Amino acid sequence: MILIIYAHPYPRHSHANKHLLQTVASLDGVEIRSLYELYPDFALDVQAEQQALSRAKLVILQHPLQWYSMPPLLKMWCDKVLEHGWAYGHDGHALRGKDCLWAVTTGGDTHHFDLGGFPGFEVLAQPLQATALYCGMNWLPPFAVHNTFACDQKTLDVAGEHYLSRLRGYLAEHGDFADRGAASGVQHG
Repeated sequence: MILIIYAHPYPRHSHANKHLLQTVASLDGVEIRSLYELYPDFALDVQAEQQALSRAKLVILQHPLQWYSMPPLLKMWCDKVLEHGWAYGHDGHALRGKDCLWAVTTGGDTHHFDLGGFPGFEVLAQPLQATALYCGMNWLPPFAVHNTFACDQKTLDVAGEHYLSRLRGYLAEHGDFADRGAASGVQHG
């Protein structure tokens, strides 16, 4: 199963991430956990999050890029849920062999990330990539949608189709899954 850990501080105001989630929510085998809806008070249920991760083959960390990083609740989620002895360290093998995908939206174009001596967007993935690898996960090439502040509906539709195609390809390669139609795998708080 595919688990999408979605972290948007203002999920009701997101047009790009909301569209991406709506596009893939009908896929059988996809569960979406919207952290800011589940935990508006930042009181994470670590056991529930670890149980969700245990069910997954592919973990997607989906969020808007904020100041070249992840939103604060996702950082807290990583700190608390990916704990020593469970996700890494001695006897910490719960995520070993699972796949990890970074699905990120940005307000700027790709050239906005050519900063100083570190050109390119890929450098921003390094902290999450290192976290995934440290937990024994397989890092997949990221999925990114840039320029979301100025994009139109056609651009969002194309991005949604690319995201859907990427997840369908994963499901086809790792199991026999079918669309659920209009049913949603979104977990709300």
